[in-house]
Order: sequence, then structure tokens, then C-alpha cells
Amino acid sequence: MNNKNQNGIKNLQLHAENIRKKVVDIVFLAKAGHIGGSLSSVDIETVLYFHTMNIDPKNPKDVNRDRFILSKGHSVEALYSVLNAAGFISDEVLNTYGQFNSLLAGHPTKKISGIELNSGALGHGLSVGVGMAIGAKMSKSKFKTYVLMGDGEQGEGSIYEAAMSASHYKLDNLVAIIDRNKLQISGKTEDVMTLEPMHERWEAFGWEVIEVDGNNIEALVNTFDSLNFGNEKPKMIIAHTIKGCGISYMERNAKWHHGVPSPEQYSIATDEINEMINNLVDVE
Repeated sequence: MNNKNQNGIKNLQLHAENIRKKVVDIVFLAKAGHIGGSLSSVDIETVLYFHTMNIDPKNPKDVNRDRFILSKGHSVEALYSVLNAAGFISDEVLNTYGQFNSLLAGHPTKKISGIELNSGALGHGLSVGVGMAIGAKMSKSKFKTYVLMGDGEQGEGSIYEAAMSASHYKLDNLVAIIDRNKLQISGKTEDVMTLEPMHERWEAFGWEVIEVDGNNIEALVNTFDSLNFGNEKPKMIIAHTIKGCGISYMERNAKWHHGVPSPEQYSIATDEINEMINNLVDVE
């Protein structure tokens, strides 16, 4: 990798850590939030918004913009923090999260610039994404649609109706991502509802399936850059992530699916993220 690309990866890593810190901040201030799944998906959303997608906060309704749907809408804290970093949401608005009369609801709302769908009823996001992708095909538009789902969400039957439709209509302009952190509110996903073999299942539906370390910025960049948008196959990225990624006491712990750090825990979390930021800044 040349120096320019190395600098690009490092900048994305810095973006991700600063966004991760913001997620912790707003959950702590709001005294509510689905922090574990937000932290696991920060790196995915950072790469999408700062590297992959064609978006412009100054023209958020551009007909040619790429579309992003957060199907796992309960993890909205990561999306709000990414939109803030990308220039869609001001600091003043972001800091109202959890307050009375705030524009920022506990699930994505189209009242906020940059959000395409009021989401969070699990299992619906991919169906809407299929509709957007079909619309792009019909209008001969070049935009791509990206849908981020949770792995616990994979128990919803409507997802598989959408999977069949996407393959039937050859929606190679549709990219679905599963945040595969292996935990949901009830515990381990495989204890609640067996999801494996996930890769083979999606291939059987006619999708192109790619697996990636979903908390590795460089791997995510390479994966999104390598997508073939001309092979008549919808794309499924199984992103293997860590629930609560970046905070030692939250990682791989189902109790942090939803939770608010105590003042002492908040201090530990910010110290750990600041250390990561400082390490990145110190790297030549």
C-alpha cells in the first residue's frame, strides 16, 4: 500500500475512533441507548460515509446520491454520530439526543437530514432497499443502495422474501451488510435462533457473499472497493464484528446491547478511546 492510501486508512481510523467517542458521549448524556450494537457498527458506517458512498451534506436530496438504510434502527447512536461527523447534523442538535422535544428519536427519523427511512421495525430495511434498487434500475439511475442489518434481525421472515426478490430482479446495485457480532438482547444469536450456515444460505438465494472483519477499516475499504456492480447479483457482506467494540468491559458482553455507563465506566471508556486516538495521531 502506498503512502497516500496508508494516510487515507489512518484518517478513516481516526474518524471511526472520534465517532466511537461521540457515541459513548451521547449515550452517557442521554442516559439511554443501544450502545453495544452502535459500537460494533461504527467502522462499517465510517467507511461507507467517508470513503464509499456518493453523498453531499450540502445537497442531501441529490437524486444521484447513494442511499443508506439502517435496518437495525435501534443502533441509531452510531448513525447520528456519523451524520454529525459528515456534516448532516450540527453539534448543537446531536447534543440534544435523549432530551425532551429533541429532533433525534431513539430510531432513525426522516426529520433528520441524511436519513432515508424511519427504520427500526426489524426485518423491514432490506425490503425497502430492494424497492430503492428496483427504482434505480427502472429510472436508469447510477446510485447504489446500502442496507445495514443486525444478525439478531436475521430471524425475521421478511428478510428472506426480500432476498428472493433482489436475486430475481438482478439487483447488482444493492449491497446488504450484516453486523455479525453474534449477540442480541436475549443473548447469543445461535442460542436464540440458529443462523448458520449464513454464507451458504445467502449464496443459495443467489447473492454474491463476502465475509470481512467488520472492525478493520482497511479490510472494509478493500471489500467495498472490490464490489462488482455489473454481475447481476445483489451483494451480501457478512461483517464479523465485536459487540461493544473499542470499550474493554463492553466487548462481547450481551448486557451492553442496551446500557448506560456509570460515571466511572464513562471515564474508563473515554480514556481507552483517547488512547487509541493518540496512538493513531502519533503514528508517522
